[in-house]
Amino acid sequence: MPTDLQTDIMMDTPQALDQLIQRFTDLFEQRSYPSTPYDPDWPSLCYHHEAKLGEEVPWQPVFSQRRSDMFQRLGNALDVTIHPAIAAYYTRYWSDPLPCRMQDGRLISLLFAWNEQDMERLRANLIGHAMSKQKQKRPLTLFFATLEPDTDYMISLDNQDGSIWLERPGRKPEQQLAQDMAAFLKTLEPVRFSS
Repeated sequence: MPTDLQTDIMMDTPQALDQLIQRFTDLFEQRSYPSTPYDPDWPSLCYHHEAKLGEEVPWQPVFSQRRSDMFQRLGNALDVTIHPAIAAYYTRYWSDPLPCRMQDGRLISLLFAWNEQDMERLRANLIGHAMSKQKQKRPLTLFFATLEPDTDYMISLDNQDGSIWLERPGRKPEQQLAQDMAAFLKTLEPVRFSS
C-alpha cells in the first residue's frame, strides 16, 4: 500500500506532466505540429495519420491509455523498488523527445517512449545505467532527459529520494536541479521545434 508521500508523488508528477504537455500542445497549435518521417515498422499512436515510408507526418504526444508493468519488471530485474515519480513520468504519454528550456536558460530534451518496443529499449538502457551505478557503488539514478546540444550530460531522478540531478555517465551527480519531478517539470518552458 502506498504511503502518503508516494500518493502525493503519484498525483503531483502526472499533473505537472499534463500541464507541460498542454503547454506544448498550445505551442503546436500556434505554429504547427512537428513532423517526422513515417515508418510503418515503428508504429505509434503519436502519428496524426498513416503515410508512405519516409513521408513527413505530423505527430504529437498522446496520453497512454494502458497500464504498463515495465517499471515493476525493471525493479524486479534490479532487485529495488523504483521511485513512483519516474514510473509515472515514463508511462503517462507516448511521444518523441520534447525540447524545453530550464529556468537557467539551458536547453534539454525530455525523453519518452514512442511505442511498446521503444519502452522495452528504454528498459534495457535503464538497466545498463543501473548496472553501471552498482559497479561504481553509487546510488541509483534513472535518467529522463538530456542536456542539449550534443553533450554527455543527462538529467536523472535519484531513486532514493526523488530529487532531480544533472549528471554524466560514470560520475556522481553534479548539480541538484529540483527537489522532485513535479517541481522540475513545472519550471520548464516548451521550446519550438526547429523547422
